[in-house]
Amino acid sequence: GLHPEVGECILSGIMSVNGKKVLHMDRNPYYGGESSSITPLEELYKRFTLPDSPPESMGRGRDWNVDLIPKFLMANGQLVKMLLYTEVTRYLDFKVVEGSFVYKGGKIYKVPSTETEALASNLMGMFEKRRFRKFLVFVDVIDFTGHALALYRTDDYLDVPCLETINRIKLYSESLARYGKSPYLYPLYGLGELPQGFARLSAIYGGTYMLNKPVDEIVMEGGKVIGVKSEGEVARCKQLICDPSYIPDRVRKAGQVIRVICILSHPIKNTNDANSCQIIIPQNQVNRNSDIYVCMISYAHNVAAQGKYIAIVSTTVETSEPEAEIEPALELLEPIDQKFVAISDLYEPTDDGTDSQVFASRSYDATTHFETTCNDIKDIYKRMTGSDFDFENMKRKQNDVFGEDEQ
Repeated sequence: GLHPEVGECILSGIMSVNGKKVLHMDRNPYYGGESSSITPLEELYKRFTLPDSPPESMGRGRDWNVDLIPKFLMANGQLVKMLLYTEVTRYLDFKVVEGSFVYKGGKIYKVPSTETEALASNLMGMFEKRRFRKFLVFVDVIDFTGHALALYRTDDYLDVPCLETINRIKLYSESLARYGKSPYLYPLYGLGELPQGFARLSAIYGGTYMLNKPVDEIVMEGGKVIGVKSEGEVARCKQLICDPSYIPDRVRKAGQVIRVICILSHPIKNTNDANSCQIIIPQNQVNRNSDIYVCMISYAHNVAAQGKYIAIVSTTVETSEPEAEIEPALELLEPIDQKFVAISDLYEPTDDGTDSQVFASRSYDATTHFETTCNDIKDIYKRMTGSDFDFENMKRKQNDVFGEDEQ
């Protein structure tokens, strides 16, 4: 595996558990590639080539752990199942995200998380509530249901059979039932903890990790991968998993994502002072084709100095002025102490790996949860092994995500 993102790390863990011999090489000196957490804060300022260093008011640099690509975990979602299956949960501590909000007519509303909240919510009128309880009336609350519950990024889902939508809503409500405040979990110290957990797992099963290893070339023979050349030596392999940047000739650009990391000294307005939350701005509320996501975490997760909040806005780029596209989200966050803007290209593999045995992952999309990443992992697993990645047939782990104290 090269340059392990969370996805590649999970695959290497699962492959190790399944008895494969795994070598992990990373050109970076830290785990987790693009999806790493940056610490200390000075490092983030450098990374975004800001002229200054962080002001005193930001507290101690080493109290910060900033995810470049923040994503929440659905409590009952696929990633949590993968973590339980591989027992990586023993290396992580999770906290429940305090609320999920949806944007409507310029204001934000809490996505109801209990029947009482649903009845008190201003998202719907009284008659809609009655119908909503009988069953989610798609036409009335289409934005809220499709985008905030089923987590679709566009309105394409309206043209396909409803079963997948119903299953997605079921996942949302099961995840919500798990811990109550929202269906999302987030690890203490940030997402950088995930790849490290899988690195430990891989090591337990005899996998080898090499950080700071530049990759000179991927060695092919007769159209098939036979190894990776680094610093003059070749590490031989039968299969290779890597991120798209290693094989520019086998991927295509599929668009761009803009992500803006914002440091705040206050919780987001109208979120009931939540110290973590997600806000979804459905596309048609702001005349777009794709949703805008805001995800906010804070000192409560050991990722920021005391009293500080980190909000990240992300969306799929649609125009030549990406920053203007996310204006509605930035307005919700004012005042902002410091912004870090990143625009990344999205790549997807053009080679399915059948002949070459090179399996590239897709770049991270704009969503603020891991479900799409997990679909990609399952897809690669199937192409590598020829069989479905099926939790139901794997040995079931009965333990919960949290330790005793969070119950």
